[in-house]
Amino acid sequence: MQLFCLVVIVLGIIRAVVPRVGMSVEERRLADSARWVADSVQWVADSLQHREDSLQAVRDSLENAFRLKVEAEQAAQEKREKAEREAAEKREKEVQKRLADRSKGGESASEVANHSARATSRFFNADGTVAHHRIVSVRSYAEAFPDQQDLQIVSAQKWGVKPVQNRGEAESRKSELVYVGSNPYFFIEPLYWSIPYLVPRASVLLQDVGRNFLDSLQVKGLPAHKIIVTSVMRTKEEVARMRHYNGNVSENSCHMYGTTFDIAYNRYLRVEENDQPYSKQNTVADVRLKQVLSEVLDDLRREGRCWVKYEVKQGCFHMTVR
Repeated sequence: MQLFCLVVIVLGIIRAVVPRVGMSVEERRLADSARWVADSVQWVADSLQHREDSLQAVRDSLENAFRLKVEAEQAAQEKREKAEREAAEKREKEVQKRLADRSKGGESASEVANHSARATSRFFNADGTVAHHRIVSVRSYAEAFPDQQDLQIVSAQKWGVKPVQNRGEAESRKSELVYVGSNPYFFIEPLYWSIPYLVPRASVLLQDVGRNFLDSLQVKGLPAHKIIVTSVMRTKEEVARMRHYNGNVSENSCHMYGTTFDIAYNRYLRVEENDQPYSKQNTVADVRLKQVLSEVLDDLRREGRCWVKYEVKQGCFHMTVR
């Protein structure tokens, strides 16, 4: 009996140390397969970890390269601005000297004033030639114009009117609203989901956007184009209808307060010469016009006059007056 127990214990120890002993051929095949699967899983995990480490190293390298690029661009920009200031000061001295000489030479006060105005104009150089400025744009549209609904709705409720139920009610609220229609500064495309009204503060902002855009095109030597306004004030009924087709439309839309409008960034209206009708055919790539428009909006936003959201799917800049 003791010998039997001893044999059982020895066999148990052998089975524990060498599991394959005593297994059938099928059991050994299954054990080998399980071990292979475990080894494969471990190899995949190690490979994924190695890949993640490699991607992180690449990201770190790109971030470092981008940081160095930004710092170099900032240094170059500061150098250019310094050179421009020095050149402007030099030109100003030359202009003052030239104007003094003209005055001594017997030119009338109006002629001297005309030369002075032209010399200090952003549209003309000191020598009277047309000035051309380069397109700067913004580094990233999404980063430059990130203002979401939570920011815009605060300003909309502060400066806006009480939302109107329908177009009939809007007609009775004209004492609080300003009609906005196509004019020399912008074009209002046919409105199917909004009505052409804004509060006075927002109307002035829209006028300034259109005028500044045309001025910027002028100084950059680009053909004149109008911005296209795609959406203005919306009634409660229009917002409710839109939510059936577009779930992204907020129930408390800023457009309901008359403080908000949308400007297309991928379409512009060419202002033709020789009294020709307007055309949407551009001789300048829309991307350049979008860059110029982004400069205008970035300036106004930095001045604290508006909030701007870059809408990718809608193809517009969503703006609310501040």
